[in-house]
Amino acid sequence: MSDTNEWKLSLEQVAQYHRDGYLVAPDLLSREEVAAFLRHNEDVFAGRRKTGLTTHLEDEVWACVAGHPRIKAALTAFMGGRPMCIQTMMLAKMPEARGIAIHQDSYYIVTEPETLMACWIALDDADADNGGLCVVPGSHKGPLLEMDLPKDATQHASWTKDYEYRDRAGKTWTVPLHSAEVRGWDRSREVVLTAPAGGAVFFTGRTLHGSYRNESPARPRRAFACHYVREGSWVYRTDIQRQMAL
Repeated sequence: MSDTNEWKLSLEQVAQYHRDGYLVAPDLLSREEVAAFLRHNEDVFAGRRKTGLTTHLEDEVWACVAGHPRIKAALTAFMGGRPMCIQTMMLAKMPEARGIAIHQDSYYIVTEPETLMACWIALDDADADNGGLCVVPGSHKGPLLEMDLPKDATQHASWTKDYEYRDRAGKTWTVPLHSAEVRGWDRSREVVLTAPAGGAVFFTGRTLHGSYRNESPARPRRAFACHYVREGSWVYRTDIQRQMAL
């Protein structure tokens, strides 16, 4: 696995992340690392193996990628303190598959203090044609917005689910969550990002982001999304409270 000896974010890149709420790192993983990770997950893509939000706690290869030295270096530069991985997701968007509506991750994952951030790794070349990631620059500086269920079923799937929350004192309660789309959303603010396989997008918990239907007839858009908090942060959802230190 590649290390950080010849890979380091510049001061300008760190400043861009804090200014825009995201940063594209086109060379996070090597092509060889991507190919090995895809091979490891062939059963996942074929539907023969199920994964969840904490597969990195059971699968050493997932843990190795989620805790990659370059990711650790970037997270440390962005958030300060020690990064802790709380969630990993395989996002396999095959041709004609729908995307995830524009939302803020902090709607789904509430932490105290609010240190949530994500690393979205492209496992295929990603662009507008195959449903690449969209972001809204500067949106992290605003508040958490009101969310509705997605309105366009041809572009985005809808779901609802109850989650258990627990605070530091041990009190528990149930919170109903649903697939989210910003209320009254205006698409003109979106920027569609391009990233080569092995490239990554880092963004904050408040950065508006999402994607649309894969319109390519033959190109998949597979991605590996990891969520992190700074050490000492409390995660309210009980299903992702166990943290993996980087």
